[in-house]
Amino acid sequence: MAKSSEKNKKSGPPTIENRKARYDYHIDETYEAGLALRGTEVKSIRAGKASLHEAFAYLNRGEIWLKNMYIKPYEFGSYHNHPERRERKLLLKKKELREIDKALNQKGYTLVPLKLYFKGGYAKVLIGLAKGKKQFDKRDTIKEKDVRREMDRKVKGTYSVNL
Repeated sequence: MAKSSEKNKKSGPPTIENRKARYDYHIDETYEAGLALRGTEVKSIRAGKASLHEAFAYLNRGEIWLKNMYIKPYEFGSYHNHPERRERKLLLKKKELREIDKALNQKGYTLVPLKLYFKGGYAKVLIGLAKGKKQFDKRDTIKEKDVRREMDRKVKGTYSVNL
């Protein structure tokens, strides 16, 4: 008996995104950084129990740290469980650290975590070099999305029916 490959496909570990970041910031450049985790943090992330909502990254003494990232304590962990919000070190190459350092010295730039995912068994964070948007920029973004959505609806030929 041949089994369907679609039914047997495992959905991998979840990708946790910071959706608000792309709304609040202009992302100029992105970097993929490793994440230094302890103990049961990996299991909690694999279970999808993490959030980048209030997280931010900063440079301190030539290292980049991620602060305010929430990782729920592992349900089956013991008293050795990790703290929910601790500073976690991001692992980057020295060349990338120098580039980020130069950019952060310019006025208005900040580091924003965009996505948390697994690649080859290792936890990775996609961080973006970003500038904050003004209120009118945010309104323009919303207008562009609405126009794009309307065009897609017209192309597909699906219209909303009012009953």
